[in-house]
Amino acid sequence: MEETAAYYVVKKRALPEVLLKVVEVNRLLETQKVSSVQEAVERVGISRSSYYKYKEDIFPFHDSTQGKTLTLACSVDDEPGLLSDVLKVVADFRANILTIHQTIPINGTASLSLSIQILDATGDVSEMVEAIEKRSGVHNVKVLGRE
Repeated sequence: MEETAAYYVVKKRALPEVLLKVVEVNRLLETQKVSSVQEAVERVGISRSSYYKYKEDIFPFHDSTQGKTLTLACSVDDEPGLLSDVLKVVADFRANILTIHQTIPINGTASLSLSIQILDATGDVSEMVEAIEKRSGVHNVKVLGRE
C-alpha cells in the first residue's frame, strides 16, 4: 500500500536543529559555496546519513510557493489604516493580492482573509508572513492553504 504524502507548515522555531541544518546544506550546495556533500555537512555539523535521510523532505517555505496562490487568515484590531498596512506589506514583497475579505468588527476585532498570488519577483514568503504577523494589531496569522 502506497503512503500518501502529507504536508505541514511549521514555524522555524518548532523544527529540530538537524532539519534546519539540512536546509543549510542544500543551500550551500545550490549556491556552490561547497564542492561536495561531505564538505557541506562538515561545515554545518551534521552527519551525511542525517542529510540523506531528510534532504528531499524539507525545503524553505518560499521554494514551495513560487507560482502558487497562498491563503492567509488572521484576526485584526479595528483600527484605521491597519488593513492598508497589511496590504502594503504584501505589496512591498511584490506579491499580487487576489482577494480580500474582512468581517465586520465585533468587540474591536475582525477576521481578515487574503488570497495572495506568489510571483517570480515575490520576496521570501516566510518573511512576508512574519512581517504581517509582527504588525501591531494583527493576531493569529495562519496559512490556510496553498494552491
